[in-house]
Amino acid sequence: METAAPGADGTAGQVTVGLEISQWKYLSGEADDPQMHAILSVRVDGTEGGGRVDGPVLAQVLAVDCSSSMTWPPEKLHAAQQAAVAAIRKLPDGTPFAVVRGNEQAAMVYPDTQRMARASDRTRARAERAVHQLVAGGGTCIGAWLDLCRRLLTEQDAPIGHVLLLTDGKNQHDERMPLAGVLDACAGRFVCDAWGIGDGWDGQELLRITRRLHGSSSSVREEEALPGEYAKLMDRLLTKTVPELTISVTPMSGAGVRYLKQVFPTEAELTAEDGTGRFVTRAWGDETRRYQLCVSADPAGRPRREDLQLAVVAVDVPGGEVRLPTPQPCLVHWTDNPALSRQTDAQVEHFEQHQRLGEAVAAATDAHRRGERDLAEHQLGRAVQLAHAMGADEQLGRLARLVRVDDAAAGRVALRPEVTAVDFQHLITASSHSTYGPASGTGTGAATGAGGTGGVTVPCPVCASKAPAGARFCPACGHRFEERP
Repeated sequence: METAAPGADGTAGQVTVGLEISQWKYLSGEADDPQMHAILSVRVDGTEGGGRVDGPVLAQVLAVDCSSSMTWPPEKLHAAQQAAVAAIRKLPDGTPFAVVRGNEQAAMVYPDTQRMARASDRTRARAERAVHQLVAGGGTCIGAWLDLCRRLLTEQDAPIGHVLLLTDGKNQHDERMPLAGVLDACAGRFVCDAWGIGDGWDGQELLRITRRLHGSSSSVREEEALPGEYAKLMDRLLTKTVPELTISVTPMSGAGVRYLKQVFPTEAELTAEDGTGRFVTRAWGDETRRYQLCVSADPAGRPRREDLQLAVVAVDVPGGEVRLPTPQPCLVHWTDNPALSRQTDAQVEHFEQHQRLGEAVAAATDAHRRGERDLAEHQLGRAVQLAHAMGADEQLGRLARLVRVDDAAAGRVALRPEVTAVDFQHLITASSHSTYGPASGTGTGAATGAGGTGGVTVPCPVCASKAPAGARFCPACGHRFEERP
């Protein structure tokens, strides 16, 4: 499924793109609203070395929270300054960059006018001095910060625009420049990674920004860890040399695209351009991303008991010599056999379970904010149960910081008495980073791989919820499955 096509000159390009579709093709012909779900795995290789774009690939803006809450403890502002300096020092010569100071409004730190400088020994040193002179005071209006970043990046011709945003507080002055409208204006213009520091920021707010702007949300528990995290993030960012990759979904007659969303490594919203089936993704290095595709289908008048093409998926990288994969079909097989139609692709189920885990964490956070500790404990128990069923040990470890786990399979937990509100915010951002999921099948639901599960799920005999065929417990009710041969 990583069939390559030659470049425009008939030779293989430096960059290779792979595409794989994992789905369970069988749908009930009697369903009221049949939908086909599939996971698209897109892999890009060979981006190291760049050289496909004249001039700098990246334009970078650092947005630093300088509201009054950054004054205490003093280590917080110092860490923010050191982190900004660490990022500036990573910028290659010629890279357009700027530093923005944010409180209830946005102002330039470096340069001192609304433009971007070009990285050099001289400009990096001047920017460092300006960052070390930052003082904190005022409120928080994140919309104003992002709007200034947008205006700065609009003037640049670098194909990848990136904003690295840091905040320690909630968006308390949203009425000055509503974030919703700013995100609409910024979407598709640049990628934004957002970081939380201190104990007053809102994880859901960061996710709202980064999911719309195709970045990731993260946080640090210890202020002194931030400069190192910024340096690592910049190292990863500077490996991204493919500005744009498009995924096109062409439905057949009687079918329609409900949505396409990124589910790995983080969740991101995707909107089809001009109402078409063309979705743009941005800033690629050597990496794999996964997307969940939902296509509606109508069985009326369609043949039964045979494979039909429901949609065709293709990927493209505008410009440059790139080896592209052959377009792949998304299939449907209408069946009257409930034993077939009840099953689900294991990758689809994995990412839907991850979404339910995130919903449980969000519900626990809301309950804890309202002082409803019993409800928060219940929702965290649900999250533990899901993480256990998924085999997500890293997620379980994070949850164990908030609860004592008595029985992971049954979701029996006890909320730790020392848990604070910011512990939930750290959990929210960490839970937005999804795990890789089960290995791909053949894309058509055939039994493959160890155990012959073939990316299949089966219904629980107790609650009828779907679980991966190799699972030990039902992720919904905790029922222990009998050992399978």
